[in-house]
Amino acid sequence: MTALHSQTPPDLSGRNLSFGRALANRTATIAIGLCVVIAALPLALVVWQVVSKGASAWSLEWFTAEIPRNYRTEGPGMGPAIVGTLAITGMAALLSIPVGVLGAVYLNEYGKNKPLARFIRTMSDVMTGVPSIMMGLFIYVGYVIVIDDQNGFAGALALACLMLPIVIRSTEEMLRLVPDELRQASSGLGARKWRTTMGVVLPAASSGITSGSLLAVARAAGETAPIIIVVGLFYGYRPDLFDGSNTTLAAQIFRNASQPFAASQERAWGAALTLIAIVFVFTILSRIVAARFAIDKR
Repeated sequence: MTALHSQTPPDLSGRNLSFGRALANRTATIAIGLCVVIAALPLALVVWQVVSKGASAWSLEWFTAEIPRNYRTEGPGMGPAIVGTLAITGMAALLSIPVGVLGAVYLNEYGKNKPLARFIRTMSDVMTGVPSIMMGLFIYVGYVIVIDDQNGFAGALALACLMLPIVIRSTEEMLRLVPDELRQASSGLGARKWRTTMGVVLPAASSGITSGSLLAVARAAGETAPIIIVVGLFYGYRPDLFDGSNTTLAAQIFRNASQPFAASQERAWGAALTLIAIVFVFTILSRIVAARFAIDKR
């Protein structure tokens, strides 16, 4: 017994690990670090390339002047495309986000595993992987040909179709993370199911819903193919989205980047930088709003 009590406990601090275990640990750490660098490097290179080539095009006139009609014309001017991007993407968000959130509420709170709910989930997953040009063709056949006019609202419809499945699936995932104890506590206080959903479940998931909606908006803002099909390559902006063609930054990037002239190439890089800046600003603002809203609900 004395011998047992006199034994010193083993050193588990890691200093006496065998050479093989230490080498494996160091190798795994280096491998993880390399994977992080490899994953971040393409993004950093893209941002650096866009900023280095697009910053020279920025000026006050860049945000206010008209788009030059001649590809060879030097000088900035992307005001109509900036306003058109905000207007068309904003209209698409107004069309898709309320419908997507309410659809996710039905799937998670009411539909559960009903056949209709399973069908909606399957179709949402399928639509998420559908190429954007297919949505453009769908709206072109179902809307543009019917009214015989290309306009900004048709572009908003096409972008809304792209945003809808993303909003539905991301919102449903956020609603699943809300603890059932909150629902049970609300029901125990006598609240009806719809009031529990609107007053307890949705506010609890508001931060995640905002992030998912932002992801959908970010994807829609950079889409080019559906805009070219249903809106066209136009130079100006019309405040009435139902009257005539409009333009967006993505369409102008395609229009100018496809030309070999230095002036058009500079405008393409400037438009790309502007689009990245818009998405970045909305990302920061949405996260601030979501954080404040979540804190106020605690």
